[in-house]
Amino acid sequence: MPLVTTGELVTRAATAHSAVAAFNIITLEHVEAVIAGAESVRSPVVLQVSENAVKFRYGRLLPLARAAVTAAERAAVPVALHLDHIQSDSLLRQAPEAGFSSVMYDASRLPYAENLAATKAATDWAHAQGLWIEAELGEVAGKDGKQPLDAHAPGARTDPAEARAFVTDSGVDALAVAIGSVHAMTTRTATLDHDLLKRLTATLDVPLVLHGSSGVPDDELTTAIAGGIAKVNVGTALNQAMTGAIREFLAAHPEAVDSRKYLSVGREAMVRTVADILRTVAHPAAATP
Repeated sequence: MPLVTTGELVTRAATAHSAVAAFNIITLEHVEAVIAGAESVRSPVVLQVSENAVKFRYGRLLPLARAAVTAAERAAVPVALHLDHIQSDSLLRQAPEAGFSSVMYDASRLPYAENLAATKAATDWAHAQGLWIEAELGEVAGKDGKQPLDAHAPGARTDPAEARAFVTDSGVDALAVAIGSVHAMTTRTATLDHDLLKRLTATLDVPLVLHGSSGVPDDELTTAIAGGIAKVNVGTALNQAMTGAIREFLAAHPEAVDSRKYLSVGREAMVRTVADILRTVAHPAAATP
């Protein structure tokens, strides 16, 4: 079916007090697994390409983007494309031609005033191109090996009053909030600050996004969605599933050299992971107890 936009999926989810899951893709196997998993539970989904993934692909966005667009257009469920954690203005400007309907512009590393100025400039440009734009305020640590901040450290959590001013002054369409999740977690042990989320939801009039969701247990995730999270980002969980399955296969078949053999095993492991996450995020009643 035709590509849909991230904005319409997130807006629809927010209105229904549910969430849309957005999965970071790195290889064609990721693309195929996310779509197959979404089709298996009949759920819409967002394919995300991060700036780090583009760097991995020799700095070229189009090869992976073109593959994602082609696969999405042949999917049996609605699929949107999102450019994730973009710091490069040059990469931001490639988004429309590459088929992306949305961008997460990440200036959260900067002091507040600089973050706001950079994000507003990116938002003005993105809106002129018809792009939906997400930003981040507070620090969801774990990117590029950074350790998570202590829960009480300045900047570790998103301040509601500051967030309201930031959204108003920047004009962003959605805000990723720091409420206790951490990027690149390999254990599902994160504890979210649901009281803070309630205050953010009451203060802001844009959809809220949870980054680092691979490390969030199902019950914490469903509570966060009920509390106002409308987009849930997942990346590490797919890589864990793929890598674990490939390791197991190669340990059992040390003679294997045909990459199709172990990549197919890794891909199927990701399909199962995507389906499980979508049951929790988009279809909580169907989630495994």
